[in-house]
Amino acid sequence: MPPSRVDRSAAIVLFVAVCAAYFNSFGGDYQFDDYNVIVNDPSVASLSAWLQAQPSIRPLLKLTYTLNNISHLGLYGFHVVNLLIHLISSLLVYAVLRRLTHDDDIVFRDQRLAAFLAALVFALHPAQTEAVTYLSGRSTSLAAMFALLSMLLWLRGREYEDRRDLYLRSPFVFLLALLCKEYVVVLPLALLLAARLQSGRMRWLRFALRESVLHWVLVGAALGGALAVPRYRELALASLDARDIGTNLLTQAHAIIYLAGQLVRFDRLNADPALPVVAALDVPSIVFASIVVATLLVGLRALRSYPVLAFSILWFFLWLAPTNSFIPRLDVANDRQLYLALIGPAFGVARVLPRLMPRVLQWALVPLVIIGLAFATWQRNEVYFDEIAFWRDTAEKAPHNARAFANLGHALALACRTSDAERALSLAFELDPNATQPVINLALLRAGTLPGLPARCATPPVATPPVDTPAVDTPAVDTPPVVTPPEPPNPAPQ
Repeated sequence: MPPSRVDRSAAIVLFVAVCAAYFNSFGGDYQFDDYNVIVNDPSVASLSAWLQAQPSIRPLLKLTYTLNNISHLGLYGFHVVNLLIHLISSLLVYAVLRRLTHDDDIVFRDQRLAAFLAALVFALHPAQTEAVTYLSGRSTSLAAMFALLSMLLWLRGREYEDRRDLYLRSPFVFLLALLCKEYVVVLPLALLLAARLQSGRMRWLRFALRESVLHWVLVGAALGGALAVPRYRELALASLDARDIGTNLLTQAHAIIYLAGQLVRFDRLNADPALPVVAALDVPSIVFASIVVATLLVGLRALRSYPVLAFSILWFFLWLAPTNSFIPRLDVANDRQLYLALIGPAFGVARVLPRLMPRVLQWALVPLVIIGLAFATWQRNEVYFDEIAFWRDTAEKAPHNARAFANLGHALALACRTSDAERALSLAFELDPNATQPVINLALLRAGTLPGLPARCATPPVATPPVDTPAVDTPAVDTPPVVTPPEPPNPAPQ
């Protein structure tokens, strides 16, 4: 199916819309995990350092960080690469969905619009900023780009019966995706979902399994290879020790409902929501678990007669499964986990809307989607401009999050906003009395020895507008000036 004039026009609109929505992302600074995996990671400082660190986790991802570092383009170079990755992924989403639609469909006469609308939602949804503007979010978007390319090659190979696409090119690109981030391990199941939507053959599953056999072999090989890498074994043990399976399933039922809500509640997008661990059955956990199970059953039942509905539901759950099912994570949920998952709901809605609207109004949806989502994304990008904006946004949306207030206090201290910093650090200690970091930083701040504290901060502070943090009594601190990093690294890759 060669691209038509309409397809080329759609690609141009996608390109321009993404560039416009993310134009202000270049003002973003390093944030949170960026310091752990980019700024302070010696293995990405040079090509020789990267080679010496092998075998390691996510080697291809780390190679891209290394290439960025040795390019000496700084933050600008990182943002350019992240935006290019997202642009390519958006075009791939459109190309994949076009192969899953049919212009001669009796019910849906022009499915280009459905594919285009879904691709626009993918490209411009503000939840995607965590995988684009947040630099270390590249792990998610880069792996997704290769996964989408692998799927496109596989679908093209099925369409043209090209064995090179099916058994060589697509599996190879899938391997590249696995070398970026582990969550793409579910791609073979995604291929089966796509085959159900694409194929009219009665025995679609049998054919799809045979044509994806090398992808399944790669999954097995990747699991074996990961177990041979010491760092992966260490992370796996840390993950299993985080919580038991029952507690994790209850916790993740809540997380899935939360992430589904993030698709429509742009005002709640949060880089560090710090969702609670649910350790016991209560009314909310029973309701959330029931909703998740019931929706999954609807998706499975729809496979036989309603493939579009099945694809929309099961695709969402499938791409959340690696992070939000059986495997415990210290951070229960993050918005970037929606990066590929939102394609399913977006495609389902895009298939239904044209049927409910007069034809003259259908294409009016396009500018509405572009303007609305692009504006929301533009606003969300501003959160990443500096650490104060980043952690203030997080603390306002998750007032129970001690880590957010601790990091906000550290950022305020380095900006010489001493009184605001003391309030934030004190509140962090109050929220989590077991946390040593805010206590240590508070003691160092009062002693004037906080690492990175500018010399001008030693002079009487100039009056500045207060940060919206509750005024609390500052606890007495008697702590030796031990220097520790302001943000502890996560013990498992996120």
